[in-house]
Amino acid sequence: MFESMRVQLADELNELKQKGLYKSERVLAGPQQACIELADGRQVLNFCANNYLGLSDHPDILDAARESLDRWGYGLSSVRFICGTQEVHKMLEAKLSNFLGTEDTILYASCFDANGGVFAPLFDERDAIISDALNHASIIDGVRLCKASRLVYKHADMDDLERCLRESKDARWRVIATDGVFSMDGCIAPLSAICDLARRYDALVMVDDSHATGYVGRNGRGTAEYRDVLGRVDLITTTFGKALGGASGGCVSGRREIIDMLRQRSRPYLFSNTLAPPIAAATLRALDMLEESHHLRDKVVDNAIYFRHKMNRAGFDLLSGTTAIVAVMLYDEPLAVQMADRLLDEGIYVIGFTYPVVPRGQARIRVQLSAAHNREHIGRAVGSFIQVGIDLGVLKRHKHRKRTAATGEEGSGRAR
Repeated sequence: MFESMRVQLADELNELKQKGLYKSERVLAGPQQACIELADGRQVLNFCANNYLGLSDHPDILDAARESLDRWGYGLSSVRFICGTQEVHKMLEAKLSNFLGTEDTILYASCFDANGGVFAPLFDERDAIISDALNHASIIDGVRLCKASRLVYKHADMDDLERCLRESKDARWRVIATDGVFSMDGCIAPLSAICDLARRYDALVMVDDSHATGYVGRNGRGTAEYRDVLGRVDLITTTFGKALGGASGGCVSGRREIIDMLRQRSRPYLFSNTLAPPIAAATLRALDMLEESHHLRDKVVDNAIYFRHKMNRAGFDLLSGTTAIVAVMLYDEPLAVQMADRLLDEGIYVIGFTYPVVPRGQARIRVQLSAAHNREHIGRAVGSFIQVGIDLGVLKRHKHRKRTAATGEEGSGRAR
């Protein structure tokens, strides 16, 4: 049986490579940081990690993880309700609830698990889930595991969201699900308008804030703080694997009764091993650091503004935004992969994103800024982008695209 399957898989993999859609993994020889070492010994600047606050190798985070090994051990070898709950897990849940402004929090092994386990325990065929068209794959998969009706509204389109709310008026319960910061575009969901519609149509609001928790908002509390709707969002899912230390783990935070029901029925929580104690302890330390100082949060925001300004002046086509995610639009799949490879040769580590991670024809290089970057790092990155952009004709293409768009001969070409 497998021999015939092998042939088909090989053909499909070769087709992916020919179309520039094949994803290769680059091996690192050291820790995650602004300057990383590859397995071949090269030292390169990393501009594609979710290490927004630069905490992945921060001494305070490492010390917290080491100390937890002596106090709490390596792992629990169990799930939470059997014999896998320690004080450190309850401390982290309480800390997250206070930080996010919610009533209670439940921990998961990842935010993918959190999104996969949040819908089915709460909603069934009597209910409706209304989802932004560009939501993360984990939300989409979580909705698929649920029997509720699914409606999709155009990305950040409040008129279309209202259409979905009207169409689902007969549902028992409705929940609007959205990313807080959309990972491929870097744009922030219009949560104030979403919460207003939810109130008008008697719906719940769920936000995946994985790319926001820790640095978006005045105190880093995420998009609810940024949009001034703290307390109006019913469910927040987020990760500890990005700004909060970059390891793994995630949570659902929100209304107390909802969280209690997830403890009873959420399958990824009930049937997966407890979050490792070193991750819980290190995440606690990351939250303490955020409450002690805004320095790292302010630095990553300033770095993103500076990089975006320099790239715009150079003539690159960027999606507008204010977060640490900067999408450099190329629109051509093989070109995105080729440009990323050329930039690596220049000592700049970035990745070309192609379908199915982004829609067809919306290929890009996603640059992610970190508090670990300094102005010299950013200057080197911009200089390399300009040189490679000239060599590959990218800047010439972008100038032509903007010129024709201004005359109405071509659309902006931006992702949805």
